[in-house]
Amino acid sequence: MSAALATPLTQWFPVWLAAGLPAPHLSVVPVEGSDLDRELVERMRRGDRRAFDELFRRHADEVYRRLTHLIGPDPEREDLVQEIFLSAYRGLDRFRGDARFSTWLHKVVVNSAFGHLRKKKRRPLGEDNNLTWERLIAPGGTPEAQADQRQALIRALAYLDRLKPKKRIAFVLRVVEGLPLSDIATLVDATPAAVGQRVKHAQAELEAMVARDQLRHERRGNT
Repeated sequence: MSAALATPLTQWFPVWLAAGLPAPHLSVVPVEGSDLDRELVERMRRGDRRAFDELFRRHADEVYRRLTHLIGPDPEREDLVQEIFLSAYRGLDRFRGDARFSTWLHKVVVNSAFGHLRKKKRRPLGEDNNLTWERLIAPGGTPEAQADQRQALIRALAYLDRLKPKKRIAFVLRVVEGLPLSDIATLVDATPAAVGQRVKHAQAELEAMVARDQLRHERRGNT
């Protein structure tokens, strides 16, 4: 059996997490506390454009990271980040201040990811769709090992592409990011029980996909 088929899906989550690093041109500013966010939001409501720029600098890296986890290393990520902040700016009146601004913003991220995944065509297993996989592979190792890593990561993300968007998002937030069901429920506007069911179904579907793929590979090897 090839390494790409034998590698468990979860082994590639650390690599995938690295794929969520900020885009090179985005400023990375540590976010400390929510009081400054509320102050910046109030300044934005008064028409202060510099406040919007500051919020972007504070949160752009985290938005980019989570978006990458949800949709994969898609070439449209950077455009989507811009659209997310524009949507947040236009919808600022809906932010009542009873929750952290970052939580409200990441609900916008999740909604954007959901819309993008719904429109996105599913890729056949093994097709890289011109994504920048080389950036996601750990340096070093033999060319053969690099090739196996590349194919395994492509395969893992292609499996996820075959999940329904709601299941995929719940699975990624729970299994890849490790968020509690209650936090995910807030982000996706569902109950924790509903989120738990989505994660459970996604896990079962992924395991079935892997099992079928391995069986087909073994049958081809025996002919």
